[in-house]
Amino acid sequence: MSTHWQSLEGGCTCGAVRYRLARSPLFVHCCHCTWCQRETGSAFVLNAMVEAEGVQVLCGEPVPIDTPSSSGKGQVIHRCPECQVALWSCYSGMGEKVRFLRVGTLDEPGQCPPDIHIFTSTRQPWVQLSGEVPVMPEYYRRSEHWPAVSIERFNALRG
Repeated sequence: MSTHWQSLEGGCTCGAVRYRLARSPLFVHCCHCTWCQRETGSAFVLNAMVEAEGVQVLCGEPVPIDTPSSSGKGQVIHRCPECQVALWSCYSGMGEKVRFLRVGTLDEPGQCPPDIHIFTSTRQPWVQLSGEVPVMPEYYRRSEHWPAVSIERFNALRG
C-alpha cells in the first residue's frame, strides 16, 4: 500500500450508484474461497477493506441484502438497486464499521492490488500465484501481515 493516497471513485455498471474511496484501504484481500467463487461467478474476489466513513456515497443508495456466508454468521452485500452490482460487503465481525469494497467497481481497480491471497487451498488449479504477495492456504493473523498503521486504524474501530 502506498503511503501517499489519492481518493478513487467507483460505482455500479448502470451508474445509479457512485462512491468515493476517500482513504487508503486497511488491507486488500484476494479471496479464493468457494463461497466467493460462487457469489462472484469467478475464480476469486478482490476486496479492499476500509472503514465505512472512508467510503462516501456520491449518488444513489446501495441496497443491503442479507446473504449466507461460510462462517454461518452471514454477510450483508450492498448492491445497486437498479443493476444489482455488488459494491461492498459487511461481515458480522465488524458489522457496518468496515466495508469490503469490491475493487472491480473502482474506476481504476489497478490502484488497489492485493496485499494477500487467502483461502488458496480452494483456488482454481489454473490460477497461478507468483508469490510476490503472501499466499495463505486459509486465513491469517493480522499482526503478521498488516502494516502497523492499518492495525491502529482497525483497533480504533473496535474501541
